[in-house]
Amino acid sequence: MRVFYAALAAAVLCVTSAPAFAADAPWTLDRLMNTLGAKKSGRAHFTETRYLKIAQEPLESSGELVFVAPDHLEKHTVSPKPENLVVDGDMLTVDRNGRKVTIALRNYPELGAFIESIRATLAGNRFALENAYTVSIDGHGDDWTMTLVPTDSRMKQKVSSITLAGSGAALARVEIRQADGDRSLMRLQDASAH
Repeated sequence: MRVFYAALAAAVLCVTSAPAFAADAPWTLDRLMNTLGAKKSGRAHFTETRYLKIAQEPLESSGELVFVAPDHLEKHTVSPKPENLVVDGDMLTVDRNGRKVTIALRNYPELGAFIESIRATLAGNRFALENAYTVSIDGHGDDWTMTLVPTDSRMKQKVSSITLAGSGAALARVEIRQADGDRSLMRLQDASAH
């Protein structure tokens, strides 16, 4: 499940810088898809809080996320322990505790579908996104929320919903609710703002 969080977080990075939008402008799914798909790369600092039933306290981590279109995603965790996750095309590489493991996403169809759906979002491909999720959007250009609910039964066994919130093309928050009740909340801040 960690890979789901990493892939989503890294993928949505390309939307961390925002042009100005009228606060009351109509915000449709098509407009959001066009806005998200327009940016081809991004870098952001993240703070992630994971709420797990098996842990007495929430688990905190932080680091940097990188996205380069069309299919390169990175999550570099600095705290509490260094870890690097990189998705390039169909390959996922995990570097943790001095060990590097690479797997083919085609061998993990649920994970592959999840990542491909995120790529569809970034590409502004509404059709591909709606093949994997029921998509709903709420709010306006300066305060929007998009909720993704998996339609595939195998994905539903892992993820109940993914909620992305932001302003214009700036993504500020990603929340993943797992089917087992665990959840993750990631807050993003544009790295270029520092």
